[in-house]
Amino acid sequence: MRLALGLEYDGRSFNGFQRQTERPTVQAELERALTQIADEPIMLTAAGRTDSGVHATGQVVSFNCAAERPLRAWTRGVNSLTSPALTVCWAETVANDFHPRYHATARRYQYIWYEGETQSALMSGLATRASPLDDVAMHRAAQGLLGERDFTSYRGAGCQSASAFRCVHRIGVLRHGPLVVLDVTANAFLLHMVRNIAGALVQVGKGEQSAAWPAQLIEARDRRLLGPTAPPEGLYLVQVDYPDQRFPRAPLPPLLRVLGDAARF
Repeated sequence: MRLALGLEYDGRSFNGFQRQTERPTVQAELERALTQIADEPIMLTAAGRTDSGVHATGQVVSFNCAAERPLRAWTRGVNSLTSPALTVCWAETVANDFHPRYHATARRYQYIWYEGETQSALMSGLATRASPLDDVAMHRAAQGLLGERDFTSYRGAGCQSASAFRCVHRIGVLRHGPLVVLDVTANAFLLHMVRNIAGALVQVGKGEQSAAWPAQLIEARDRRLLGPTAPPEGLYLVQVDYPDQRFPRAPLPPLLRVLGDAARF
């Protein structure tokens, strides 16, 4: 039997998704809990390997298991064994050949800034503090990144992808009071690509660069021209698309849930 799970996690508690020696990761903690429920070793695969400090509300994983268990065992049972920073939101049986990474047609991320003169004790780790931002200019600049492009200037050091070409399906910047949200969907992303896009757009929002600059970086194909990568705490993996599946809809990041569909780009 093969199962798929939908995950939500607080990236502050983990050194990324992928299993590491002697460091807490989402994969290691979840596999320990699944192994205990299944009473057999469980190894899972994921739609994406988020970095240390990056959150998720819509991560999808899958695994094979010989044990017969009710679906609630893979949600409530597993959640009773994991820390509060990791929750299994749903469990579904899937075809034996289902792969959460290779069968995904798109991934969606949101990056959240909050405007404030001082650090917020309640938003710390859930969003990135910024000085006042021109969200209209940021949105206009983001449109220059649409389509299939060579994102060499936006790939992180150590990226092992064979190609830097990615197709951005949708991208926009929305304001909700003091919150400014980058919302981007693409067929796939390079290492640190979303955080580097966020880093470029925030420079536009501060008036340090023109709205044309992020697209000009595409043409330059030189990461050194970009500047700092945006911090991880503002980033959320919120959705993974599978045309042949009818998985439950992933929730928005906590700071945006009260807004409902108004926060969906």
